[in-house]
Amino acid sequence: MAARDLQERIKKLIVERRLPSGALLPTEPELMEYLGASRNSVREALKALQAMGIVEIRHGFGTYVGPMSFAPMIEGLAFRTVAGHYRGEDSLLQLLELREAVETGLVSRLAGRLPESDLGELDALVARMEQEAAQGAGLAETDRAFHATLYRGLDNALLSEVLEAFWDAFHRVQRDLVDVPQDPRVTCRQHREILDAVRSGDSLRAEEAIRDHFGNIRVRLSTTGAPRPSGSTGAPRSPEPHPRHNERV
Repeated sequence: MAARDLQERIKKLIVERRLPSGALLPTEPELMEYLGASRNSVREALKALQAMGIVEIRHGFGTYVGPMSFAPMIEGLAFRTVAGHYRGEDSLLQLLELREAVETGLVSRLAGRLPESDLGELDALVARMEQEAAQGAGLAETDRAFHATLYRGLDNALLSEVLEAFWDAFHRVQRDLVDVPQDPRVTCRQHREILDAVRSGDSLRAEEAIRDHFGNIRVRLSTTGAPRPSGSTGAPRSPEPHPRHNERV
């Protein structure tokens, strides 16, 4: 039986038995009998599924249904962007445009619809961001929390995870490839404008606030000198590590 078929049958087993993340899968001998496959074939199928986050192999304990996270997608996005960058492509800007397209399309749905509890939480996050900026501290975690809280209002867990995946991939690549200067006061002001627009119920204003935010990032990325491949063969060199930046966008 082909390896792909075995993987699909194990996934079907998880679905049909309605097994949640963390549930124990049948033992290896049980899977061999159920699938009609050899031990090596079953092990290879499980290893492939583990790489996708679908199962988790705990040696000495068994195999469990995995977290089914977007970690493999984040790794793939990040690697593709880095590889494209070292081929001379504007891959980081392309990833930014992907984030912008998704967020611009979503923010109008939130205008005037967030409960007061969420608006109050967003207010507190912007105030904390402003305090961190005044103290010269990094805005990373507060900025991330703002976006997570904002789109939580859509009540779509899958969508929130996709947005987090785009966020992680973009900032991992940005951190490693380019040193993007920014004024934290501008970052604070733009997040305050996004919040005010959503609170006011003005969907067009909310979309414009998101576009302005991403437009500012795009300008800074476009004018930042980034490392390029060296040598006449065009082969990529390893990225020069930059200090970890605490600013997020």
